[in-house]
Formats: sequence, structure tokens, C-alpha cells
Amino acid sequence: MRTLFTSAGPWAAFLVSAGLFAIGGCASNPKHHTSATPVDVAPASTLPIFDGHSGLAMTWDGAVTAAANADAVLIGEMHGHPQGLAAAADLFDAVLARRPNTAALALEFMTRDEQVAIDDYLSGVTDTAAFEKAINATASSYPSGHKRMFEAARELDRPVIAANAPRRYVRLARSDGFERLQNLTPEQQRLVVAPKAITEGDYKDRFFELMSGMSESHGPTTDDTTEPDDNSEMILGMFRSQNVWDATMADAVARAIDQGNAPVVLVVGQFHVDFDGGIAQRLREQHPGAKVLIISMQPAEGPDFRDDDRNRADIVFNVGPAPE
Repeated sequence: MRTLFTSAGPWAAFLVSAGLFAIGGCASNPKHHTSATPVDVAPASTLPIFDGHSGLAMTWDGAVTAAANADAVLIGEMHGHPQGLAAAADLFDAVLARRPNTAALALEFMTRDEQVAIDDYLSGVTDTAAFEKAINATASSYPSGHKRMFEAARELDRPVIAANAPRRYVRLARSDGFERLQNLTPEQQRLVVAPKAITEGDYKDRFFELMSGMSESHGPTTDDTTEPDDNSEMILGMFRSQNVWDATMADAVARAIDQGNAPVVLVVGQFHVDFDGGIAQRLREQHPGAKVLIISMQPAEGPDFRDDDRNRADIVFNVGPAPE
């Protein structure tokens, strides 16, 4: 079996967020499940788990051991998927049991300007209600799985890191380029990492293919006889935004590792990490010696490994389709 902690990584969630058109962190995420009706979920230990490179079945203990021995664990999730969220929370519980004094949590859905609100809550300055109001928590932005992980970290006095960049800076990268971010004040730059260049290669190709497909699905831009406009510049702007997310979150994980935390568990949309996505690449560049484990929660049913998931991640969980 191939050794874990490889360069391959999860693929994933993408961008459907306010202000950025249709791209906020996840491309293949299912419909968010925000119903108040509870959804039955199985313990993660009972789900089909695979080595993402060989396709061979793995045990729950094997997955937990790999995660506990990593410096960084990048969990590529399908935003709003109840079983996937629960499986990620189960895994974090198991990692905390083995690394109660060093593990840390990092979340895509929390931005660096919210770190003070997080720290106030972790240190007891504010209560749960005040914290959730401060971060404008909703069923989509702070789902049950994330809350479970957050509270598990709080119980053991472990750090919780707001990993992402505020949207106002991400929008600047899309509209004005990276140079605009690089000219911000030091205090502003504390909240966002401006890449020097975009990530090239397969990651960029998959992004453009995905976004081009989404654009074409809307049909002609004027009437039935007019060809759609060339959207390459618009998509490039979106990809700059994606790169700002990638760079900022990778930096958050790298800094946490440097502060003695391990593993740092980042929960993030799949596109950022699957198939050697942008965060995986930037984290290896910034912290080349780190042992990085990528885990992907996939909507596959049944006990078999799908060929489409080969090299998607180091570990793949079949969590089944999202409920309607």
C-alpha cells in the first residue's frame, strides 16, 4: 500500500457565496441541508474507508492513526452534507483523544477578522449566544458538524483558527488583481495573504473547465442566435479569488504548525484540496517538511471504491448522497 502523506489531495467545494458571483469555496457541494428535521447519520467508523491511491479498504483505526500522526489534516467536505459533517466531527474527536495537548482546528467558514470573537469565546469572555451572534452563525455557515468540532476543541482548551480571508479582500483580488492586496497597510495584510502568482497546472485547468461549464449551462448571453461571450477574463478573476482563499488558509495552517500544534485539522470545501488542489500545493510550498494528510468525503454509495476517486485524496470516505 502506498504511504500516506503524499502530494495528492482532495478536490472540491467551491464558490457559491455572496459577492463573488458563484464561487465561495465549493464547486461540487450538494444542496445545503438546513432543515430543522434531524438526519440519521452513521458513526464514521462504520463507513467504507479507502486508501485514495491504491483503492484498498482501510480500517477506521488506520484512518485515525494516519490523521493523528500528521502535521496537517485537510478534510475536503461537501458543504451541508449531514453524514460527511458528522464523519469529520467523529474523526476530529478520535484525533483529539490521541493528541489532546497538540491538536488544533481550522475552519474555512470563519475569517481572520473573526478571530477575536473566537478567542473571546474560547477564553470565557463571552458565552455561546454572544459568540454565535458575533460570527453571524447560520445553519449553513456554522453547521452541526463544525459546531461539534469547535466545542470539542474548546472543551480541551485547544486552538480554533479562523482560516479564511474576509470577503472584501477576496473581491479586490478578483476585480483589481493581487497587486491591490500587496499595497494594503500592514494591519490590513494581517487578514489576508496575497499570492505572488496564481497556481498553474491541473488545478487551474479543472477550475476553468468547471466555471466554463457553469457559464455555458446558462446558454447564450443575448438571444438564441448569439454565441456566448468569451468568459476567460471573468473566470481568471474568479481564479484569483480562489488563490487568495488557498494562500490565506494554507498560511493559517502553516503558522499553527510552527506554533507547535499537530495535527492542525482544516475543514474546507473539496475543490481546494482534492486532486492536489490549491491549498495542498501552497501548504507544501510554505512548509515543505510538513506531513500533510488529505481526506475527502465523497457522495458514493456502497462498499466499493470508485475509479473516479483514485488519487483524489490520501483517504476517501464513502458518505453517501446528500438527503433531498
